[in-house]
Amino acid sequence: MKRIKNISIAATALVIVLAGCKKYEQFPVDKVGINYVFDPKDSLGTGAREFLYGIYPVMKSGHNRVGGDYLDAASDDAMSSASSTTTQTTILATATYNSYTVPADENLWAYYYAGIRKANIFVNNIGVVPVMAKYNGYSEKYVWKSEARWLRAFFYFELVKRYGGVPLLGDKVYTISDNVALPRNSFSDCIKYIVSECDAIKDTLLTAPVANPNADAQRVTKGAALALKARALLYAASPLFNGGNIDASNPLTGYTDNSVARWAAASAAAKDVMNLNSYSLFSSFTGQFLTQNNSEMIMIRQTGSDNAIESINAPIGFTGAAAKGQTSPSQQLVDAYPMLNGLAITDAASGYDSNNPYQNRDPRLTGTIFYNGARWLNSDLQLYEGGMSKPNTSLQQTTTGYYMRKFMGNEENTNSFQGHNADWIIIRYADVLLGYAEAENEVNGATSDVYSALISIRKRAGITAGGDGLYGLKAGMSQAQMRDAIHNERRIEFAFEESRYWDIRRWKTAETVMNQPLKGMSITKIGSSLTYNIVNALTAKFTSPQMYLYPIPYDEVLKNPNMKQNPGW
Repeated sequence: MKRIKNISIAATALVIVLAGCKKYEQFPVDKVGINYVFDPKDSLGTGAREFLYGIYPVMKSGHNRVGGDYLDAASDDAMSSASSTTTQTTILATATYNSYTVPADENLWAYYYAGIRKANIFVNNIGVVPVMAKYNGYSEKYVWKSEARWLRAFFYFELVKRYGGVPLLGDKVYTISDNVALPRNSFSDCIKYIVSECDAIKDTLLTAPVANPNADAQRVTKGAALALKARALLYAASPLFNGGNIDASNPLTGYTDNSVARWAAASAAAKDVMNLNSYSLFSSFTGQFLTQNNSEMIMIRQTGSDNAIESINAPIGFTGAAAKGQTSPSQQLVDAYPMLNGLAITDAASGYDSNNPYQNRDPRLTGTIFYNGARWLNSDLQLYEGGMSKPNTSLQQTTTGYYMRKFMGNEENTNSFQGHNADWIIIRYADVLLGYAEAENEVNGATSDVYSALISIRKRAGITAGGDGLYGLKAGMSQAQMRDAIHNERRIEFAFEESRYWDIRRWKTAETVMNQPLKGMSITKIGSSLTYNIVNALTAKFTSPQMYLYPIPYDEVLKNPNMKQNPGW
């Protein structure tokens, strides 16, 4: 079993310490103090290490995370097949929430502050533990402390991208007698803090590849510190915060000016990750999600090996492999995938055939989305009206004519679901490359380095090179044309990885793409003839500028007179 999966709360760690070390007397759990975890006589650091491993699970797995759905089902990429007015992702997609009704699985203010508190407890107490094990010549406890600081920085980033500036606690562990009516720090201060933490710890972390991948593949490395810094700076440089502040003079909701230097900082930070030469694109787009400890993974949340993704999301209609078909990708997402030659389906030279719309497409389409005729469980899927996987009965089924395929095993030619790795990838190398391309384009335009980053992604995907070796990209693109290409590449590369939902916010495009219906495909079959009709599947709504940031939870504002609410809430 994997350690992080086994250790989920600090109390568990305490019980393990008491049960496993003979030198301790047996005390009731509620009488165990922190000195039994951070023991000045424990040269192995057993209790402290397990406490640290108990902080890691605060990082969430994104698999069906939001009320049983992927977060992308609240974007223009998909909707929930269980869509109703009470479905969490539908509430998010249709703007039917306020400061006290934010869906529970996205109402994460208290959740991440609890994680920050755990990290602070570790940071404040690990110093007394005389850990004998060494890493690079110094006590391994310094590695552990840096891991806790990375986790804390990550939790802050998760808060900042949702709320803007939030209260920074430093290393302090607040008690019930302390004044906790803290004001929010500025957005700028929060980004500076996250970046400074990553810089401070990067050289006291494990380096990738780790020496013992079976035990340590999930742990924070130097690459993870640099990649988190790059991600934070990319968000900070993006239009929502850099020149597009929803409340122009409000330092809590973003910068009060626009600076290309922020893009330059994001570009340099991504380049630092690339220059480590520790990571590379995995050979297979689909294989990277099934292959543990592969070269593309920078930070993961371990979840184990099973077939739960299939059981929840695979197409319905298979008696030997029952599934719920929970996720319905949109026609907009399907249309975003280019042809095999890399050209957009709207390009007259692409070869796209609206009567055979899934033929000769970017292989990532087949690896991400189930469409009519796709191979699955020894059959060709029937997603036409009345077909086996779209029977139009009372059974939950696709609402768009598509199902999600990503993250599932290689089960095209089997009769049942197979167990496979289901770890959630938090940061992978493709994200670094596209982050670099995006930032560099904003600084210097469509340079050869920007082209190179996109080409490497498209080449791995299986797009053909073409006579010019540009894998379908146009030569001599302007900065605006390259920006559009990068945005689309992120969409199709990271579908269902909790990227699109945040990207359309930081780019400030949500007010456009989320104020039009999500579309699907209705296919009618008469004899052997198929007719394709695009239909509306969900009426989305996005209220600008209010919805670009979440409201501070109502109870936090109510109990804290120094807590300023976000605009419009």
